[in-house]
Amino acid sequence: MKKLTGRLLFWAPRILCLLFAAFMSVFALHVFGEGYGFWETALALLLHLIPTALVLVVLAVAWRWEWVGAVVFGLLGLLYAGWTAGSGRGHWSWIVFISGPLFLIAILFLLNWRYSTKRHADI
Repeated sequence: MKKLTGRLLFWAPRILCLLFAAFMSVFALHVFGEGYGFWETALALLLHLIPTALVLVVLAVAWRWEWVGAVVFGLLGLLYAGWTAGSGRGHWSWIVFISGPLFLIAILFLLNWRYSTKRHADI
């Protein structure tokens, strides 16, 4: 594998994951317009940022062990798609915009793990 391709494959899932966490964090901002007091707003913000924190924790683990990122991000994508479709309250676009990036990140971590393992075996 060429050096540039290897570097791109290493950084792509990590950067996309950080961008996805930032994207999910935007949804927590609606709590400021709900008219809560300070402590209620702080609690609501904290609760709405739990999914973002989960994504960042998985990223921290996947940074070292790519296969964990492939498995967990894939499972998170399936979990969200199943939960949204099963509830009957979601729209198909929700699944695309939330589960889609999770699946893409999972695939990129899987490719990174596969090729980094192959690269280490060739040495």
